[in-house]
Amino acid sequence: MKLRASNIAKLKAQSFDVLIVGGGINGAVAAAALAARGVSVALIDKGDFAGFTSQQSSNLAWGGIKYMETWEYPLVRALCMSRNRLIRSYPSNVKEIRFFTSVQKGFRWHPWILWAGTWLYWLIGNGFTRVPFLRTVAAIRREEPVVRTDSLSGGFEYSDSYLHDNDARFVFNFIRSALSRGCIAANYVASEGSHREGTEWVTQLRDVRSGESFPVRSKVLVNAAGPFVDEVNARDGIATRHRHVFSKGIHLIVPRITDSKRVLTFFADDGRLFFAIPQGNRTCIGTTDNRVDSPHATVTEADRRFVLDNINKRLNLPRPLTAADVISERCGVRPLVVEGHAGDKTDFLQLSRKHAVEVQAASQRISIFGGKLTDCINVGEEICEEVRRLGVDIPEPGFTWYGEPPDAVRDEFLHQARLMKLDAYTAPESSEPLSQRLWRRYGAQAIGLLENIREDAREAEVLIKGTEYIRCELRQAARREMVVTLDDFLRRRSKIALVERRETIRQSPGLMEACRILFGDEAQARHDEYFGEAG
Repeated sequence: MKLRASNIAKLKAQSFDVLIVGGGINGAVAAAALAARGVSVALIDKGDFAGFTSQQSSNLAWGGIKYMETWEYPLVRALCMSRNRLIRSYPSNVKEIRFFTSVQKGFRWHPWILWAGTWLYWLIGNGFTRVPFLRTVAAIRREEPVVRTDSLSGGFEYSDSYLHDNDARFVFNFIRSALSRGCIAANYVASEGSHREGTEWVTQLRDVRSGESFPVRSKVLVNAAGPFVDEVNARDGIATRHRHVFSKGIHLIVPRITDSKRVLTFFADDGRLFFAIPQGNRTCIGTTDNRVDSPHATVTEADRRFVLDNINKRLNLPRPLTAADVISERCGVRPLVVEGHAGDKTDFLQLSRKHAVEVQAASQRISIFGGKLTDCINVGEEICEEVRRLGVDIPEPGFTWYGEPPDAVRDEFLHQARLMKLDAYTAPESSEPLSQRLWRRYGAQAIGLLENIREDAREAEVLIKGTEYIRCELRQAARREMVVTLDDFLRRRSKIALVERRETIRQSPGLMEACRILFGDEAQARHDEYFGEAG
């Protein structure tokens, strides 16, 4: 908690070139890109970083193949190029994955036409991934026996990419990069309104945990509040051309349904894409796509029934999945961009996840609408360009501000790991060697974790039984990852709460020691806060 307290003190004492409101993917990449260029930047979020829409994705970084049906080829091209850049820049974190798609008889497109579309998709993406394949019913039955084939006309296979860890962790790594380059960031700090004084914005902030309020000054204000962008603008009296409409999507996490490492893709009863996504020893199934009026959405019984009915109809399972099989749920809204009131008459199912950056030059204010994780690097670079046009001196960084550390740093880490036989400490339940996991999650900071393990081998012990997280990772989170609540760690810095039942976590040996490392004297209070127990 020292890092957060220190940063809040700096927020009170300093003025900034740029204040970013919102710590989801848009705010995180904007902060990382600006900080890398030496801009004095502050970032706040009223909750935890990546604590809203950015923690509710399917964990896929894909090129938007479905937008080909609405003839949005320039968008598909841009997203494919962004996907390719993520795979190149984050080889340990963003990986190619095959999508294995089956098509029901009577579907609006014949499998051959869809297969031809995947070849066009592959060409639009510069042939960066493995080539698509047409799949006959017999091939589907042979290669994925879990898929029910009695009503299929065929299928196809193509590639996109996915996040090896969870989406919120990927977002936080941009926050961590920004912090390392001078950004002053704090979670659980809310913006309560902004107004102009001369040539500056004055934003009233409130520490949500302590209740203390204080102002912060900045030359430029970036509204990156995700689905709350419209609300923040309205509160500050800012009129914009763009606005959001909302689509709710849910995913259910269930026990692993196939050993395949591919995404099983179907077309749901209503014709929309439907996925079964591998997630270690779990499978993520979904999604729904329902228009809602508010960013606040919950999973309903009808949502669960839709997802379970669709997956049971399409798979040969030993027994049908029921609500009792659901380990955890994701539910989030997708903020979709429209202009003016045009969106009121638009079929929201035809709206893409493109982003829009709107600038009020006279008031030095930028609003980011929509967007998706795949396009995040472009958002960061676009914000830098707009801030430069508003008069802030922004030199080029002289290096690539995104991506994993250089190969030489990785090789040195792996060399040290081999010398100390680090992988011998790999937990039996782990899906990969410990050295690979530490590098993927912490990059250059993983070298410091090796030092911890050299000094005391107990630092390599799994602390929360049933998970992969070792003791020195908890210490790392306590020192450097601004963990304020137990949910911050279990749901966003890690994915424990996504793949383990709440009661299993509560009863896990080592959980209280983890709380003591993370929260010190507040360990019991944070434990009880998370599990809803009386203090």
